[in-house]
Formats: sequence, structure tokens, C-alpha cells
Amino acid sequence: MIQGFENISENQFDVLKNAISWITILIAGADGKIDKEETDWAMKLTKIRSYANPNNLTPFYEEVGKEFTKNLEDLLVAVPQDTQKRNELLQRRLAETNEILAKLDNKIAYALYQSYISFAEHVAKQSGGFMGFFSISKEENAWIDLPMIDPIELEEKEE
Repeated sequence: MIQGFENISENQFDVLKNAISWITILIAGADGKIDKEETDWAMKLTKIRSYANPNNLTPFYEEVGKEFTKNLEDLLVAVPQDTQKRNELLQRRLAETNEILAKLDNKIAYALYQSYISFAEHVAKQSGGFMGFFSISKEENAWIDLPMIDPIELEEKEE
């Protein structure tokens, strides 16, 4: 297990890794259609975050990146085509992260939560707008803050 994630099981670690794929499909498909540009950007983004990450999540994204493309492709086939049913399923799956995030050190949990939110925003901005950038649809906007994941605040430790 990579540093910072020792307090959780392999299955729980898999849930945290899979959350990246779930977020991708939730946001990309929020408007009813999953654009290839959004999924391609998510694949690139996981690679970028595996080496250009300003915090302690680089090893996490290295692990995510090992199987991200396959996991995303498998998930695209497995999820319901109906937008509402797909969103309900992905919302339930993402809610599973709450219990797991609570087991992590606060700094890691906070960084991962912020990373999930940032990832959702990057996927949403990939489609639409000026030349395909910087536009978030109202459907994507409803999910971009990942309301099914409990917000995590960074705890300041007293000295």
C-alpha cells in the first residue's frame, strides 16, 4: 500500500481509485451524452497528475493511471445508458468514498477530496464553450461539486 493509505484495505483503496472513473462518467455524461473529448482529457489528466502533482497524491495517481483507460472503457459499457439511472448509480458509488476518506489522515483525505473536485471541474470544462474550452453546462454544474461526497476541511494542528 502506498504511503498515506495504510489504514484502509485494498478493496477500499480500489474504491478511491475507481472514483476517478466514476467522476469522469458522471460529469462527462451529465448532459446526456458522453463526449470522447471529455474521456480522452480525463485519461490525459490522470497521466499528468501521476508526475505533476503539487501534493502527496502523485503515487495515488500513478496507481490510478495503471488501469484507468481499461477501467473507464469497461465502465462505459457497464453503466446504464439512461442518464438518470447512470447518475443515480454513480452517485451511490461515489458516496462509498465517505466512509473510506474518514479513515485516512486528514491531510491526505483533504488533498484527495480537493483533487476529486478539481478533476470533475477539468472534465466539465473540456467540452463546449469557446473552441471546446471553459464551458460548464447546467447539468454538469449540478454535479461538479460532487455533493454526494462529504466536504473535508483541513484541520489545523495546534503546536
